[in-house]
Amino acid sequence: MTVTLASLSQQTGLAVLDHLEQSVSIPVVDGLHAQGDLIVIPLSVIASSMTLSDKADWMDVPPDGVELLRGAAGGNPHTLVADPGTCRWTTNVLDSDWLAIGVFETSAVAYLLHPEHGATGCTPGTYVIRRQREHEGRRTRLVAD
Repeated sequence: MTVTLASLSQQTGLAVLDHLEQSVSIPVVDGLHAQGDLIVIPLSVIASSMTLSDKADWMDVPPDGVELLRGAAGGNPHTLVADPGTCRWTTNVLDSDWLAIGVFETSAVAYLLHPEHGATGCTPGTYVIRRQREHEGRRTRLVAD
């Protein structure tokens, strides 16, 4: 089944900005991808630099989603959304770069929705959500969206 930005927005109640084409099919990615100041990385790619607690508190992703990060200065939220019972999320993680926000496991396509960027889908699997950073000379800073 093809999911459009309009149908995902209607299903979750999360609005997207008018400049986005609402009828576009949401791309589903099975690997690394970014959305503004976040990057989605398959856990297998960075497992050696991650610690996921055996006692991690996992939360089922509710129908209205989980806000992962809000943009700089109270901006737009990045929200993880999925069908009920298909995706869970934890923030009980550590990574050696201190960029991880959390990890999600999904048995069906899960979506990352942002009012300004639209949405991307993630194939079933386990993913790390991290902040992105940018380098300017010797200076490193977090990407501000």
